[in-house]
Amino acid sequence: MAGRAARRRGPGCGSLLLLLLLLPALLESWAACQAPPVPAADTPADGAELGVERRFVPESCPRAVRPGDFVRYHYLGAFPDGTRFDSSYDRGSTFNVFVGKGQLIAGMDKALVGMCVNERRFVRIPPKLAYGSEGVPGVIPPNAVLHFDVLLIDLWNSEDQVQVQTYFKPEKCPRTVQVSDFVRYHYNGTFLDGTLFDSSHNRMRTYDTYVGIGWLIPGMDQGLLGMCVGEKRIITIPPFLAYGEEGDGKEIPGQASLVFDVVLLDLHNPKDGIVIENQLVPESCERRSQTGDFLRYHYNGTLLDGTLFDSSYSRNHTYDTYVGKGYVIAGMDEGLLGVCTGEKRRIIIPPHLGYGEEGRGNIPGSAVLVFDIHVVDFHNPSDSVSITVNYKPSNCTVLSKKGDYLKYHYNASLLDGTLLDSTHSLGKTYNIVLGSGQVVVGMDMGLQDMCVGERRTVVIPPHLGYGEDGVEGEVPGSAVLVFDIELLELVTGLPEGYMFVWNGEVSPNLFEEIDQNRDGEVLLEEFSEYIKAQVDSGKGKLAPGFDFEMIVKNMFTNQDRDGNGKVTAEEFKLKDQEAKEEHDEL
Repeated sequence: MAGRAARRRGPGCGSLLLLLLLLPALLESWAACQAPPVPAADTPADGAELGVERRFVPESCPRAVRPGDFVRYHYLGAFPDGTRFDSSYDRGSTFNVFVGKGQLIAGMDKALVGMCVNERRFVRIPPKLAYGSEGVPGVIPPNAVLHFDVLLIDLWNSEDQVQVQTYFKPEKCPRTVQVSDFVRYHYNGTFLDGTLFDSSHNRMRTYDTYVGIGWLIPGMDQGLLGMCVGEKRIITIPPFLAYGEEGDGKEIPGQASLVFDVVLLDLHNPKDGIVIENQLVPESCERRSQTGDFLRYHYNGTLLDGTLFDSSYSRNHTYDTYVGKGYVIAGMDEGLLGVCTGEKRRIIIPPHLGYGEEGRGNIPGSAVLVFDIHVVDFHNPSDSVSITVNYKPSNCTVLSKKGDYLKYHYNASLLDGTLLDSTHSLGKTYNIVLGSGQVVVGMDMGLQDMCVGERRTVVIPPHLGYGEDGVEGEVPGSAVLVFDIELLELVTGLPEGYMFVWNGEVSPNLFEEIDQNRDGEVLLEEFSEYIKAQVDSGKGKLAPGFDFEMIVKNMFTNQDRDGNGKVTAEEFKLKDQEAKEEHDEL
């Protein structure tokens, strides 16, 4: 009724009356009364009996007041003429008391029995069940009938335990919360009457804590045990397992029962390592990743509750990195070892092997990470070209070498089988001069020592292919390339360093033959006509696979030593006449 309840008078109560005069709001007494629940009743006309009118009863009433329970309630106290003599609302706090233990006047002890939380009752208490013929001097007149408008806020019993009600549980529950686990969860905290006192949702941040080691109130420590990630449960905690008689000094009053609506988002233990779940392992796995390898992989990154935080697929670009060298978080470094190209696996990483207590970007602190990865390819910087001969003709005497002109078909793909290009689809061969830099270094190596009709598979690591940059829109950066090749034609090239050779004896009057107008100077046009005539007659041979005009111009430029666009007899020299080896000479 007031800060300390008015007590029912009995033997030795004289000094108490003096206290009540000083604190007139303390109006309830201490007499015990073990009465059954009181039904709604009409008060007799003379007011001689207790009258209880249930003005509001909630639809749900899982529990009603019994003798021995502790209750918290609000009330208005008035005389029959409406004069108010006390109100808990005026003090801004509930009246808290045990029922049936003599701490209240007898009428209130009876009237509270059977009430539900959030129930409202109008109680009429006759003098014989209140303060009798003496009343409370200065506060309650003798033989006064008292009216109380009561709203029950909370009730509990000293024998109560934590109550757990699970209202959603995932089908899969591979792990439950144990003592010393670290958990991340959201909650709404209310009192028994539904009043919200706190919510992690409002802060848009989970509550993160260890369980069972005293970081939480005892009731929450108990209530979280056995939960699965994704599970939702209501945890009801009596005050002696919560904040007790004093409350928390802020939102939670003393002796308050607490109700937490909890959804568990994450759990791990500091002793956890990574967990690998193989989802797809190719039947053929000739090589597994090792420390120092460079991997390209796709991934979806989620939290334990399934929340997506990142995806390489959304960027349409693989994640490319070295493994085992600290370029990625420790758990991923470990989880990417031993994979095959084409393998799909799930890697579950505890936060101490992920982004720790601080998190990163949209990854919250202390979050367990789940990566579903698909390995596209991997290689090692020490790798060279790998050649597998699939077919070799029995007559294989002429082998390709640097300078030879080759015509071949190919299918180009990535290690995961993705087709990049094919000459078959174009309906024409690919033609190159071997070793001239017309293809990537790895292809130059892969086409060496091949005979016409041979078929082989050439695997080229990126440092011998298109490197880190790749070819925009065609070849991804750092991609291992696979070429299935068939050599269709081989034209033997010239010796290294030559772009033109004679098939027979060289004329001793070569310069004069080229200088058709006999002016002692050879122009590019004269030089070009002469070389063409020698090639057409079979007396000379140009390096195959190159543009005629380009070769002739290079040859002429090398002879035109002063760069004036003319070659004189003094400038003109054959290849074997050069003091040092030069290219593109006669």
